[in-house]
Amino acid sequence: MNKTQKIILSLAILGIAVLPFAALAINDPNAGSNPTGSGAINLGGLITAILGKLWIIFGALAVIMFVYAGILFMTAQGAPEKVSAARQAFLWGVVGVVVGIIAFSIVTIVGSLVEGS
Repeated sequence: MNKTQKIILSLAILGIAVLPFAALAINDPNAGSNPTGSGAINLGGLITAILGKLWIIFGALAVIMFVYAGILFMTAQGAPEKVSAARQAFLWGVVGVVVGIIAFSIVTIVGSLVEGS
């Protein structure tokens, strides 16, 4: 890579890194009405909004883990150590999904019990 290409690449990366800060300059006329921005006016609503976002992230990570395990299976080509690594990745993906579902269930149950009392 010559010097010109390095400079262009550096400027492009710098531009991409700095670009999100332009959004901080936007003036929001509704600022101050709800500091959470989620529409939640109490702690329960805020927790529900946060959990909704976390559930989406969790689902995406679970899909990525299973795709990764599938790629490991396909590229193993019968090699026992690679097949074992793929099985481990799949197993840990399943364990992660089960733990995540249990965690979200516990939070939901505790939240409904607290709201009910």
